[in-house]
Amino acid sequence: MFSLVGRNGRVLWRVAAWVGGLGLSLVQSAHAQPQSGNKVDWPTQPVTFIMGFPAGSGIDVVGRALQEPLGKLLGQPVVIDYKSGAAGNIASEYVARAKPDGYTLVFGTAATHGSNAALYKKLSFDVEADFVPVAPIIDVSNVLMINPDVIPAKSIQEFVELVKAHPGKYAFASTGHGAGTHMAFAEFNARTGLDMLHVPYKGGPEAITSVLRGETCCIMNQVQTALAHYKAGKVRLLGVTTAKRVPAVSEVPTIAESGVAGTKGFDSSIWFGLFAPKGTDSRVVTRLNTAIRSVLESSEVRSRLEQAGNTVRLENPEQFKATVHANRIKWAEVVKAANIVIE
Repeated sequence: MFSLVGRNGRVLWRVAAWVGGLGLSLVQSAHAQPQSGNKVDWPTQPVTFIMGFPAGSGIDVVGRALQEPLGKLLGQPVVIDYKSGAAGNIASEYVARAKPDGYTLVFGTAATHGSNAALYKKLSFDVEADFVPVAPIIDVSNVLMINPDVIPAKSIQEFVELVKAHPGKYAFASTGHGAGTHMAFAEFNARTGLDMLHVPYKGGPEAITSVLRGETCCIMNQVQTALAHYKAGKVRLLGVTTAKRVPAVSEVPTIAESGVAGTKGFDSSIWFGLFAPKGTDSRVVTRLNTAIRSVLESSEVRSRLEQAGNTVRLENPEQFKATVHANRIKWAEVVKAANIVIE
């Protein structure tokens, strides 16, 4: 043993010098919070959600639904900070390099923490190893939304027939290279053999505007972001990407119901969830997970999310970790089948 002694002779701290012939290093982070027993004194300051997509996007809407009730439960404000771009990679990298103190979290998706690993060959972080999965939030239902003035299809069958009759003519919008909106269409096109132009935008608002203006013919975007335009009669919904119909738009069939060759079993739903930097205290992760589950189980928040066409997803950190891993494998197969490469 050795001691570090101050000028007044007082022992400041001690550490074991050697165990089994190997020197031990100080492993406790300088940023760790004061703690007692199995409890951790967290949070003592605002918690920040880093958002990889712009304000008004579907994931932002979900984040804001949690913001106030989660802040009240934690006893500290929840702040949303936008670092959009590169299909969420900018935000992910920022959090991967952040202090693992539980105060900086990234709002991730099945794309940012799944398919991006296969799409981007030069990521400066690992979508699994550099993060601690905290909690899933929802499973997102996407829907094929079209501008009928651009492509006059009334069903998935007609849509496929029109696109096949005019290869390369029709362009679909997405919220960015590798985003869930891109991957859903990539899987659909690969399964059905469609030749379409992909036009990526920086986020949902821009992508949907392109469809409304007729700059692109369609998008597979979240039901919650399509609802207002659908109810206003500005767009047509041809099919949801989930295995089952979505209660919020129960009249819209699933893509798998279309009977079109290649669509059997089609399920391209994605999830949203929270991630912390690797090294974050497991007690902080557990407390966050518990708090998020409590918010999601409240009737007000659950109703708000489900009426928008989403499904609340409740998992503990270990279960969510398994979900993330399985998702990464699934999307790697889709990327390979669709032959998508992003430098």
